[in-house]
Amino acid sequence: MLLSSKSAKVINGAYQRKGRHLATSTNLVKTALNGLHKELGGDMVPFAGYELPVLYKGEGVMKEHLWCRSEGKASLFDVSHMGQIRWHGKDRVAFLERIVVGDIAGLAPGSGCLSLVTNEKGGIIDDTVITNAGDYIYMVVNGATKFGDMKHFEKQMKEFGGDVTMEYLEDSMQLLAVQGPGAAAAVSNLLPSTVDLSKMSFMTGLDTTLDGVHGCRVTRCGYTGEDGFEIAMPADYAVSIAQKLLEDATVKPTGLGARDSLRLEAGLCLYGHDLDETINPVEGGLAWTMGGPKSRRRLEKGFLGAEHILTPEGKLKDVAQKRVGIIGMKAPAREHTEIYSGDTKIGHVTSGTFSPCLKKPIAMGYVTTEFAKVGTEIQLKIRDKMQNAVVTKMPFVETKYFKGA
Repeated sequence: MLLSSKSAKVINGAYQRKGRHLATSTNLVKTALNGLHKELGGDMVPFAGYELPVLYKGEGVMKEHLWCRSEGKASLFDVSHMGQIRWHGKDRVAFLERIVVGDIAGLAPGSGCLSLVTNEKGGIIDDTVITNAGDYIYMVVNGATKFGDMKHFEKQMKEFGGDVTMEYLEDSMQLLAVQGPGAAAAVSNLLPSTVDLSKMSFMTGLDTTLDGVHGCRVTRCGYTGEDGFEIAMPADYAVSIAQKLLEDATVKPTGLGARDSLRLEAGLCLYGHDLDETINPVEGGLAWTMGGPKSRRRLEKGFLGAEHILTPEGKLKDVAQKRVGIIGMKAPAREHTEIYSGDTKIGHVTSGTFSPCLKKPIAMGYVTTEFAKVGTEIQLKIRDKMQNAVVTKMPFVETKYFKGA
């Protein structure tokens, strides 16, 4: 699906209708791997309008989680619900710097970054990975928000009016994630001999073939804290490429349950829970996506809502709350658990689980800024009982992103 600043009005109705369609639980979209998931014993659940595996029978979330962290192993995730977008046109960089906070102009060919889509008040509409693919910009947005994102992009394109075109890949491309210490070895088996993964660092990507299939893309990134890749391929070849990966005994299919516990150990946000349109980058602990104090983006601003986040000098504005890590409680603290200091409520938990690696509960949430310092003692109201806890830094488990050989 192609959408330019001149054709936005024509296309909008189509994906608005599609967005409403996806919201119904009775008519879930199936990825190209749906049949394979079921053959492999996937326990299928609704997620972001799609039918996806939460785990695979005979394994369970704990085993799948630990496999992804194990030496020489890798986990295969179906993340085809994510929105893949290509941006074209001579003004694509200028437009993107209007809608995201990152330095897109500064991305060398093949380089990428995590960035944030903001609204007019500086709130986070979505988090996204953006890569300079040379003659186009490659963007991946969250599956649950992609249609809302594109509606927002359409509105901004109308106001921008320059030479920029959005190509939504819709169902033509599928997306898999291969994560874990053994990910590079597994993915290299599908790549041409000319691609040397030892020279491909975290947040870089390239267009290539996979198992001889043209029109694929590989990005070294992920959502687990481990080394890994997100690989995009034409939908007709998604099953054969997944099966080729699974022929490797070090690779196992992994569901949404482990994906969530892995990302939480890595201190990564889940949009709609840890981030939303009422949270700005400073509150969310993501001010680094705008660069340092003297960075061009902080000094020039130019993105939506910048005046609500930054002073005229580019300094971060004070905020009333901040996202923090939390440990020390005896029982897992789930989303919406209230956080206290003495008798005073100071915040709430946004994500919580039992960490398979640390073998103890972990959580993240928001607290009043004065209580956000690491080491601050707090209390969580879990099942109507107060439990002592402490603010801690994140990630909870050390990340292992590949920064170069």
